[in-house]
Amino acid sequence: MAKKQYAVIGMGRFGSSVAKSLTDMGFEVLAIDSSEQRVQEVVGSVTHAVAADCTDEEALRALGIRNFDVVVVAIGQDIQSSILTTLILKDLGVKMLIVKAQSELHGKVVHKIGADKVVFPERDMGQRVAHHLVSPNILDYIEISDDYSIIELKAPEQMIGKSLKQLDIRAKYKCNVMAIKTGTSMNIAPYADDLIGKEDVIVVVGKNSDLKNLEIAYSEG
Repeated sequence: MAKKQYAVIGMGRFGSSVAKSLTDMGFEVLAIDSSEQRVQEVVGSVTHAVAADCTDEEALRALGIRNFDVVVVAIGQDIQSSILTTLILKDLGVKMLIVKAQSELHGKVVHKIGADKVVFPERDMGQRVAHHLVSPNILDYIEISDDYSIIELKAPEQMIGKSLKQLDIRAKYKCNVMAIKTGTSMNIAPYADDLIGKEDVIVVVGKNSDLKNLEIAYSEG
């Protein structure tokens, strides 16, 4: 089975990080940027790197962009270029198109013109940092839709030694415990009688408002 091929357009911090990470995972990656200097900075870290104007349809066609399994548009501040590039890629028949958005409006526009997935790295990172600051027990926070998220909660003192049945998180906070992490092992779909240990991490999914109530309850003790 052939390895998936990725093209990443825009070698700013986000784009270069995605391109290098995919390469490290063993995939073939084409990095594209209009700046020769940025291309030179990643040339040794990806499969191929080229300087090209991503708003030039012929240039993208010449690169065989439609043959890639996934194309990531990671253009930074230039929203106009991001939108135009998304339009061109869709017209060229790219199978899977992921676009980095700077704002909600930018995200709505690229979604409407054909982006299969829109990512908001700055917003998402801001949310994660905010959650870490508000509740030190929150190790990670992942938004899965506008209304629902997943949190990783380091077991607070008042949880330790208690079973999920005793804690009754579902009834009290309308959230579901998806898993319990103990060191490197993961207990998926734990039983009601499973006890929470001192070093455990609880993976919880729920509505954002319900998760907020859970965070507050356990940050206050």
